[in-house]
Amino acid sequence: MNKNEIAQMIDHTNLHAYASHEDMQKLCKEAIENNFKMVAINSVQTAICKEYLKGTNVHVGAAISFPLGQTTLEVKLKETANAIENGADEIDYVVNLTEVKEKNFNYIEKEMTEIKELCHAHSVICKVIFENCYLTKEEIKKLSEIAKKVKPDFIKTSTGFGTGGATVEDVKLMKSIVGDDVKVKAAGGIRDLKTFLAMVDAGAERIGTSSGIKIINEFES
Repeated sequence: MNKNEIAQMIDHTNLHAYASHEDMQKLCKEAIENNFKMVAINSVQTAICKEYLKGTNVHVGAAISFPLGQTTLEVKLKETANAIENGADEIDYVVNLTEVKEKNFNYIEKEMTEIKELCHAHSVICKVIFENCYLTKEEIKKLSEIAKKVKPDFIKTSTGFGTGGATVEDVKLMKSIVGDDVKVKAAGGIRDLKTFLAMVDAGAERIGTSSGIKIINEFES
């Protein structure tokens, strides 16, 4: 991999509740300078980041129902539509973990389908966040099977706000099920080049991290 290939796998992230407009401007400036694929932000920051990134190839990625996923499908759809209206190029939404635990997989499939269809109707990339630290391996497998059927663009390991982040084991499991039908994004705790490359080797095609500049600098040195 070369520097540009690594940069184009990075979703440059600032999802802090206290992030200021100055923080967003800095995030976008860094993304432009390093040619990162996307800035990952809370949906309320979508319009301001779209303005900062005007005329560039850097995507704006809005996090939906973040970080808990504990809103109704109707609310998730409205938040998704609002983010798209404000300029989001990509959507990362958190699944309803209560319904996963209740084994209400029909609901999970409906949620995934409707959010994906809304995104794709506007040519927006759809990513589904599982939050694996709260799931059993069987639940991760089942969600991956649903994704293989529904075909969002990505399934994603974690928010980075749970009790754990991405693991090589989980990335391998997810990728083994979805194959080439859906891509895998690893996020949470990826803070150096060694971990980045381990996730890529396991099958991840996008990496969410707030340490993208550090990773690029490690690669260059």
